[in-house]
Amino acid sequence: MQILNTFLSLVFVSYVALFPPVNPIGSAFMVDPFFHGLNFEERKSCARRIAFYCLSLCTAALLTGSWVFKFFGISLPVVQLAGGILICRMGWQMLATGAESKGSDATSTALDKRKDIENILFYPLAFPITTGAGTISVLLTLSARGHSDDLVEYLTNIGAIFASIVLTCISIYICYAYTPTLLKRLGTRGEQVVNGLSAFLVFCVGIQIGFNGLQHLLK
Repeated sequence: MQILNTFLSLVFVSYVALFPPVNPIGSAFMVDPFFHGLNFEERKSCARRIAFYCLSLCTAALLTGSWVFKFFGISLPVVQLAGGILICRMGWQMLATGAESKGSDATSTALDKRKDIENILFYPLAFPITTGAGTISVLLTLSARGHSDDLVEYLTNIGAIFASIVLTCISIYICYAYTPTLLKRLGTRGEQVVNGLSAFLVFCVGIQIGFNGLQHLLK
């Protein structure tokens, strides 16, 4: 009974710790413009793959810790800086093309859109927009906290953190797949406002991520 209570408590604490850096609700609005031109089934498929990529990335970060970055000689601040630059570029492109027409060849545009979205599902949509350096830092902290010399306790702690990762990825899927349901309630003008705001937020998030990385490098 004590083990179960410890397990559930750590699941709750870990989920609460992961929610702010992942921010599935806010990230869903930032990612939504990239899904324009996709039907609902295609959107769900993309959301499922992003959630799977996030699950794989977070699990790898949990199990391997900082060993991968040390092996390649890469620090988290460098990942933040590089990811921030890329996200800024994408946000700027979204702002620059937001007012353009959708084009005359709808079929060709849809096919191009599907090809383009395939190339960015993992990088940068899954990483670093959804699960970035902040999420990895939290996971490294949680894995260090869950370390124990007792094998049963260690497996319980790691299992609890993994369960919180699964819950977080389920939240990502739900928010990414069903964002249009909320946007429809806002109407056409509201959707345009949200899309413009989302593009601006993507640009700002890129600057913030890059600035955080640069700040850590300078220190």
